[in-house]
Amino acid sequence: MSQRPQRVLTGITTSGTPHLGNYVGAVRPAITASRAPNTESFYFLADLHSLIKAQDPARTQRSTLEIAATWLAAGLDPSKVWFYRQSDVPETTELMWLLTCVAGKGILNRAHAYKAAVDKNRADGEDDDAAVTAGLFMYPVLMAADILIFNADRVPVGRDQIQHIEMARDFAQRFNHVYGRDWFNLPEAAIDDNVATLPGLDGRKMSKSYDNTIPLFVPQAQLKKLVFSILTDSKMPGEAKSTDGSALFQLYQAFATPDETAGFSAAFADGIGWGDAKQQLFDVVEREIAPMRERYEALIAKPGDIEGILRDGGQRLRERYAIPLLRELRDAVGLRNLGSAASIPSDAPGAVRAAPPAFKQYREADGKFYFKLVDGERVLLQSAAFDAPRDAGQTIARLRRGELALADAPATFGDGVDAATVQAAFDALAAADAEKAAS
Repeated sequence: MSQRPQRVLTGITTSGTPHLGNYVGAVRPAITASRAPNTESFYFLADLHSLIKAQDPARTQRSTLEIAATWLAAGLDPSKVWFYRQSDVPETTELMWLLTCVAGKGILNRAHAYKAAVDKNRADGEDDDAAVTAGLFMYPVLMAADILIFNADRVPVGRDQIQHIEMARDFAQRFNHVYGRDWFNLPEAAIDDNVATLPGLDGRKMSKSYDNTIPLFVPQAQLKKLVFSILTDSKMPGEAKSTDGSALFQLYQAFATPDETAGFSAAFADGIGWGDAKQQLFDVVEREIAPMRERYEALIAKPGDIEGILRDGGQRLRERYAIPLLRELRDAVGLRNLGSAASIPSDAPGAVRAAPPAFKQYREADGKFYFKLVDGERVLLQSAAFDAPRDAGQTIARLRRGELALADAPATFGDGVDAATVQAAFDALAAADAEKAAS
């Protein structure tokens, strides 16, 4: 039996108006990735997440509309991907509670956003939890539910979000162990170091917090005005200009072809005037944005159509994945029909079995990455530190395939553990994988 397509899930927070940096750094590459073969793509508007920070109902509604229209105008095809609104899949919040009941508070205490809020309060002489909502504290559990409800394999995130994927893996492993079966896959963070980060009008990273953005779908005249307001140095026409650190050049490069970029670089060396350079930048940006702007304006004018697309995606996802999964999970945790059998013999068909050993990958406070092989709560193998999560993952893969001998592995045995015990764990993992593939 052939394996199912790889599932890739992307969450889009519904806060603010999309700008050029959002488009180049997230929207454009994600839409390109959605066309990859043998991939099942999930794109959701994270409106529940947005409530942690944004508590203006009208703005939340407007932002949801603008961001949905942006993705559709940029080329996302709802007939080929799952495109839905987080709040339209209520099973997600039910799963969040099931995960909350196995999630360790100590892990949540270490979440970057929560720690940053506590550190700020301490610096200001406030109580640790002053103005910290339970929503902020529980954010990682909701994010885990978003991922696990569809058993996503890969989640494209920035490096600052790796910790949340590690938490999702931890919660999934805990649930699997407590309820005796591999209910959830362990998702992997997908980091693309080649994703462009665009500078804003003042040369700093384009960000709403800096008030230096160029909104994606402003009218043509306003776009030109913003482009011509980009900060440059005082060099005159005829003076050679450096492309290094030039916001103008970086923006141009994000929208131009390689040949055009080479020509623009040569023009810098030849002393192009800033007015001419900004005109050329406007031309390449407008060339790409104009057709999308037309589609965006048509979509925004019919919000009911966008509502229909999102509701349809959410309902189909619920019927195909979310409702059946939560039905099984309710039974697994004991939320059962009282008229049904109170218990199932351990040898009965469909009875839950002990979860196999599992590898856990994580990052410590030192910024290094580690893995451990565990059997329940017992640590069988503990790795040394790795500089990158990919290195840890590749080492795990080589161990599981038998390409790396235990004696040569950068890891040590747990207390009272020997090589035979670890090898038995590897064999159990291989058997579980084979059974899963067969089913």
